[in-house]
Amino acid sequence: MNDGKIIDNHNRLLSYLRVSITDRCNLKCIYCNPDNLNPKLPHDHILRYEEILRIIKVGVNLGISKVRVTGGEPLVRKGVYDFLEKLIKIKGIQDVSLTTNGALLKDNIEKLKSAGIKRINVSLDTLKRKKYKEITGRDSFLQTWEGIELAQEAGLYPIKLNVVALNGINDDELKDIARLSFSHPFHIRFIEYMPIGSRFIKNESPLLAPEILKRIESLGKLNPIANETNDGPAKRFKFEGALGEIGIISSISHHFCETCNRLRLTASGQLRSCLLADYHQDLITPLRKGCSDNELANIFLKAASHKPFKHKVAVNQSIAVKGNMSSIGG
Repeated sequence: MNDGKIIDNHNRLLSYLRVSITDRCNLKCIYCNPDNLNPKLPHDHILRYEEILRIIKVGVNLGISKVRVTGGEPLVRKGVYDFLEKLIKIKGIQDVSLTTNGALLKDNIEKLKSAGIKRINVSLDTLKRKKYKEITGRDSFLQTWEGIELAQEAGLYPIKLNVVALNGINDDELKDIARLSFSHPFHIRFIEYMPIGSRFIKNESPLLAPEILKRIESLGKLNPIANETNDGPAKRFKFEGALGEIGIISSISHHFCETCNRLRLTASGQLRSCLLADYHQDLITPLRKGCSDNELANIFLKAASHKPFKHKVAVNQSIAVKGNMSSIGG
């Protein structure tokens, strides 16, 4: 730590905490938890809201200024809107956002707005109802799309659509999804598939950033956009005349580890310094044994000190991360 900031061994300032509040989800996506084969955590093994808020406050005192709430699907957890309201009121946090699969948005937009959420990321890998069911295991496309439209009408901005590019599954739709940026102010993020968990998809020909760009470039000229302070790792572009924008997240083909500013708090109370590495520090055990805030702060610093310079997952490599995305938080 340096002057109240978390700086890792590679001189990266860590100011962003992604928080998974549950490993439960109302979908069973093929790249996350197909057939619900990943065992669910017992409820007493999941951090309570008051524990999460305490951990976040400790992080804020160490310089955390941006928090993203994830899952599983965060909107399935009871009490989530009260939690979000309390989270947003924590002094020192400059940015709070939420990642959701969108299936529950339709009936809960006003609750999100009342809690103080201004922007969301929605996972949406297809625009076809039948394929949506094949990917997610649920026939929820229509209600998800309606929820996205209602979120736009309610003034949430930006609405980011997270699209995992899956070769042989949704690669034929990349252009259609990118075309949405002309008619909607959405920030569309194409994400290279990451091999995480025991159920990861084994694909010999992953769809990588250069190919993704090639698939969509016929729509028009893509102009690069400079990243802003609170931006994530996406390389940003905008088609001429478009209302929205395009982003490419190349986690596998072109590591952005040198600029990574993230730590991750899992639903089970583990602090991970890298999504694509299995190292973690246990927070839930000392927390429930009555440790002090200083002791929690030292766990943050220890996790930061073990943040690797770069992850070891690469193209055409069989290594996969052991943890499951549903509890790590994507």
